[in-house]
Amino acid sequence: MADFFNTISGLLWGHILIYLLIAAGVFFTLRLGFIQFTQFPYMIKVMANSRSGAKDGISSFQAFCTSLAARVGTGNMAGVAVALYLGGPGAIFWMWLIALIGMATSFAESALAQLYKTKDDEGNFRGGPAYYMEYGLNKRWMGVLFSLCLILAFGLVFNAVQANSIAAAFEVAFDVPKYVMGLLLVCGSAFIIFGGLKTIARFAELAVPFMAIAYLLLAIIVCAMNASQLPDVFMLIINSAFGFEQAAGGAVGYAVMQAMIQGIKRGLFSNEAGMGSAANAAASATPNPNHPASQGYVQMLGVFVDTIVICSATAALILLSNQLVPESGVTGIQLTQAALVEHVGDWGAIFVAIAILFFAFTSIVANYSYAETNLLFLEHNHPKGLFIFRACVLAMVMFGAVGELGLIWTLADISMGLMAIVNVVALFMLSGIVIWLAKDYRAQLKQGKTPVFDPSQKPEVLKTLPKGIWHK
Repeated sequence: MADFFNTISGLLWGHILIYLLIAAGVFFTLRLGFIQFTQFPYMIKVMANSRSGAKDGISSFQAFCTSLAARVGTGNMAGVAVALYLGGPGAIFWMWLIALIGMATSFAESALAQLYKTKDDEGNFRGGPAYYMEYGLNKRWMGVLFSLCLILAFGLVFNAVQANSIAAAFEVAFDVPKYVMGLLLVCGSAFIIFGGLKTIARFAELAVPFMAIAYLLLAIIVCAMNASQLPDVFMLIINSAFGFEQAAGGAVGYAVMQAMIQGIKRGLFSNEAGMGSAANAAASATPNPNHPASQGYVQMLGVFVDTIVICSATAALILLSNQLVPESGVTGIQLTQAALVEHVGDWGAIFVAIAILFFAFTSIVANYSYAETNLLFLEHNHPKGLFIFRACVLAMVMFGAVGELGLIWTLADISMGLMAIVNVVALFMLSGIVIWLAKDYRAQLKQGKTPVFDPSQKPEVLKTLPKGIWHK
């Protein structure tokens, strides 16, 4: 069975997604006028005002923190280590590249999610790729397919991945049995996910900034201690990315392809650009300015923070150490722990265990919120079905804590790949609307106005929007 899943994963990533994601990122980067670079200062400005404007639903900042909670997790600490172990230092370059061009893809999916959002029975905004497939493309079957993939990936498999990393880290740092950690995670997760969407948003708003700042501060200290080695580490990443390190051995093509696949795969797992997951959080916000494109700016910044900042911090910790030894078999969260122990002593393993607890636990609850939104898309409002699903999520948390790492990562790669394929196809089909939203927003900015969305300017779009959201 493991061989079968590995074959499927290799087919998805080696022959389809690696090209599809790069094509989407390049396409939207060009069509949006290199928005992630030219509008970077404006992204910061939108984020500075993102805590206001939430008269209904949750604020843009809470939506940003919820999406960042899902992004910043196992992928940033264990995923980077796996990419380095399997793809070598060059994998980090491809993580950077897929994040930079993926920022434009993230803008597209987040703006569309805001445009086609709806309200649930409790007054919460809900939306995401499934909704823009149904309303924007009039293809509910496509939305159903995407929802099933997302529920499998985020509701079940990804939560097993997060629990696996937490349990492994605590076993190394505190000698806590994995099943004990699994039971504690189940209890903590149940307390939050049964509280609903707003409880998850409030939790993310408090936990995410704290955990990210603490981890980055330690990484900065380690880099400062090893400042003289940083240029060599950077050149190692670049040389390995293009096979210069392997040129003498004649294995350039294979090494470069492995670096590309692992970097893009783990980069997507971490920043989720193009996967369609963070768009579910983007749809839940009351945007400020009140225009769908404003959430595109907010979510672009999330991709940057996740990969360019936090993943790079983990890569620096590992590459500045002597722990990256492919023959050793040490990978995942244990490799990150070993690297930090070398830099700061035994307490480094404890710090990583606590950091991954914050990172991965917030990912579990944010992942669940995405899955819940898509379950509601399938069932609308079915209390019994929601209760059963929550029980299944908690069961997968327990399974992940005690399960085998390799199989869990492979299942995560397959489910993530299927989601991304369906979403990127929809993004290409709706690209004209994305371009219109971006141009309308920037035109109002150039006129000195605070952008406000008026869908009546495009009647063919207006008639496809869910009732009662953007209509006057």
